[in-house]
Amino acid sequence: MSVPRIRRARSAAGVLALATAAALALPAGTAAAAGPADAPGPLLSYVVNTRADHGQVKKAEREITALGGSVVVSYDRIGVVVARSTDPQFAARLRQSRTVESVGASRTAGIVQSADEQVAEPAAVPTAAPADGSEPLWANQWDMRQIGVDEAHRTTLGSRNVVVGVLDSGIDATHEDLAANVDPALSASCINGGKADTSWQSWQPTSSDHGTHVAGTIAAAKNGKGIEGIAPNVRLAAVKVVDDGGFIYPEYAICGFVWAGEHHFQVTNNSYYIDPWLFACKNDPDQAAVLTAVRRAVEFSQRNGVLNVAAAGNENIDLAHKTTDTSSPDDTTPGTRPVDGSCLSLPTELPGVVVVTSVGVKGDKSFYSSYGLGKATVAAPGGDSRYQLPATPDANGRVLSTVRGNKYAYMQGTSMASPHATGVVALLASTHPWAGPDALRAMLRHQADEHACPASFDPSGDGAWKAVCAGDADDNGFYGAGVVSAAKAAQWWRL
Repeated sequence: MSVPRIRRARSAAGVLALATAAALALPAGTAAAAGPADAPGPLLSYVVNTRADHGQVKKAEREITALGGSVVVSYDRIGVVVARSTDPQFAARLRQSRTVESVGASRTAGIVQSADEQVAEPAAVPTAAPADGSEPLWANQWDMRQIGVDEAHRTTLGSRNVVVGVLDSGIDATHEDLAANVDPALSASCINGGKADTSWQSWQPTSSDHGTHVAGTIAAAKNGKGIEGIAPNVRLAAVKVVDDGGFIYPEYAICGFVWAGEHHFQVTNNSYYIDPWLFACKNDPDQAAVLTAVRRAVEFSQRNGVLNVAAAGNENIDLAHKTTDTSSPDDTTPGTRPVDGSCLSLPTELPGVVVVTSVGVKGDKSFYSSYGLGKATVAAPGGDSRYQLPATPDANGRVLSTVRGNKYAYMQGTSMASPHATGVVALLASTHPWAGPDALRAMLRHQADEHACPASFDPSGDGAWKAVCAGDADDNGFYGAGVVSAAKAAQWWRL
């Protein structure tokens, strides 16, 4: 997971293993069965793509088990099966089948149990509420004032009919600022191999504050406690797609998007990229299969009324002109490889996804934010602790929000920018209940405040964060159509 990068202190607790089933005789045109001399390797997860047809999916399942693999979950409506195998030749053998369109490993490391450490900067809550009736920590919420949340709340706090899916590390549903808005009936965990688990404990955060922080930005209650979110009257669905190692493997995200589509969320927030590849490249059979499977899941959600919002990334990369990836695969040993426009950050660069870049309190691009003309949809506050500091009590350039245990903390990243855009979409969906994903995306762009490219961008002065902005004021690589505006989103008559 890399948006923002979770600091992973991984301590493997052991690699799981599955016994390889005895080889079976298969009819012509099916995958070649494993031989008895095949030495088992680490347990890996695979995405298997076939025709979106119940019978075809069942046929693929039989071929998977005949090769000694196990089926974790199948999604008939998108033709994707998640499987596991310890056979190093599993994918190669299954690719011989006429039933299967593509198959690829979703990770490069064996399935392990890991520990994860999320870094956040704590914030102290005042002992007395402000005399003006605002939330106790409102004075430090420069980000909310920047996009006009206070003005928006004079008109609307959002609608209870709007559901926002937070695909992340889980939400602390006991938090005083979130408990009233988290809907347990719509929440689930997807980290059990990509199979949805609706038990309450499964989607609670275990080792990361990330999802709880994102949720607070979107919909922290206006209740006189802590902070307030952009749309404090909408409902939140916690969809856990981040495991305790900080990884978002493809099968987790596929499960999350299908869950969002099946339950007809209006919008999802996706503050991550799908591991283990920073960019999934079509010229690699494993990555190509992953790209196909994730694209199908995203398209399924879109057909079922979901607008997906995603973070642009924290690598200060021009997504429109990629050249090199030095961080993949991030679950084993990264290497340096060339990349180009056919290599996509998932789910960020898929069609129809809202891509959000980050700005600081001055409204300028955050030093770390990735960007790209034709890639960035809008910009939103994500914080900049180095070069853009606010005149607030804490003088902290990061974004303040909720974290586990009824606490509050600062974080920064396009992970924090994305939920600001998601919250604005939630307001738009509240004031325009008829609007589908395409209409909401168009309105989001229309209400944004234009921000022209700077003449130059080198905030450190030494070239460390240098970037080049291309485009016009109404659409450019740094800010897309502009910085989102909650104030305008609440004014339904303007759109």
